[in-house]
Parts: sequence; C-alpha cells; structure tokens
Amino acid sequence: FVVKDVKPLKLAKEGDITFFDNAKYKAEAVSTKASVCITTNKLKIFLPKRVVLILVKNVLYELAVVLKKIYPDADIDYPDFSLKIPSKKKYKSVKFGNNVLIGRDVKFGKNCIIGSNTIIEHNVKIGNGCIIGSNVILKNSILGNDVVIQDNSKIGQKGFGFIPVKNKNIKFPHIGKVIIEDNVEIGSGCTIDRGSVDDTQIGKNTYLDNQVHIAHNVKIGSN
Repeated sequence: FVVKDVKPLKLAKEGDITFFDNAKYKAEAVSTKASVCITTNKLKIFLPKRVVLILVKNVLYELAVVLKKIYPDADIDYPDFSLKIPSKKKYKSVKFGNNVLIGRDVKFGKNCIIGSNTIIEHNVKIGNGCIIGSNVILKNSILGNDVVIQDNSKIGQKGFGFIPVKNKNIKFPHIGKVIIEDNVEIGSGCTIDRGSVDDTQIGKNTYLDNQVHIAHNVKIGSN
C-alpha cells in the first residue's frame, strides 16, 4: 500500500504511519486506525493485530528518520521565497501597514488589519475581523475570527526538538500547525511553536500576556 502520511495514534487513518513510545498512550494504541506503527517489542502487545509493526529500540529517533524522508525540508525553517507585497485589488477588505509581505495561497477573512513590517508566510489562513500587530511573523498557522496578535509575536515556527546522537544532534522535523480559535488575544512578544506531528492549539476566548512561550504540541482549552 501507499503510505499517505505520519500521524499520532489518535488521528492516524488507514494508510498512515503512527508511533507508540510510551505505555501511557496504550488506550489510543488499542483503537488506532493506522496501518503501520513504529514501536518497541515491549509495547507491541497493545496494538491491533492488523497493524504492521516496525520494532525499534528508539522510537523517536526512527520517527525523525521517517519524517525526514517524507518531509525532507521540515527539520529547518527555511525562508519563504514566495513572499510579495500584497495586492490591494486581491485583498480589498484587508488594511495593510507599510512593508507587509504575504506568501502564496494566504487567505484572509473580511475586515482584517495587518500592522507594518509583518510577514505572513504561505498557506496561512486568517478569519474575519483579525488584528495583527507590527513586526509579527505568522507561518504554518490557522486563525479563527476576531483574533488579536500584538506586536513582535512569532507564531508557527519549528519547535525545540532534537535527538542527541554522539557528536551530532538529529533535528526532529515538525509538520504540525498552530491553530488559534475565535476571540483569542496574543500579547506582544509571544512565541507559539508549531506542532511536531500533531498541532499546537489555543482554544476560544483565551488570552495570553506578553512574552509567553507556548511550546510545540501544547493544547490550551477555551476560556
């Protein structure tokens, strides 16, 4: 069969590769829909018999190797060379400050305001009525409606993940997103990392103070 993607146990579907490295996830392992699982000899008993097993000693290291093969550029935040000055004709209901740059396939809702020197990289989606401050960098993110992001925040970059191996660290590829739901306010100078395999999520009506760091895969509920 063709491998479609790499997903966590809970989100994996037929054709996906998943991983199982800790017994605390055994409830998710029992019900996973994945076709292949990278795991250990000790943990394999919790997985459905139909799942093809890849038995290894270090699950996260081997997962990093697999991710690097499927997503060869996901271990480094490469610059987005699709960035351009936005066209006012294309984004009629969006108000832009000076020196804003927008990547390909960025989508805006109605009545958004984007501050000066802000960069919004390719494929970012922004809902209605959002206010993005100045000197903000947005990548690998989906924003709901009426989201406020204050100045100098950085959202959607790769998280701090690596596998120490002798004289060279193996960078852990990150393929997840940052999902920010409706009516969220992010203070100035905040950093929110994209998920590694899963997504980082900020629930509705959540407010962050200034200079807050949300690490990869963190999930904050509503209110």
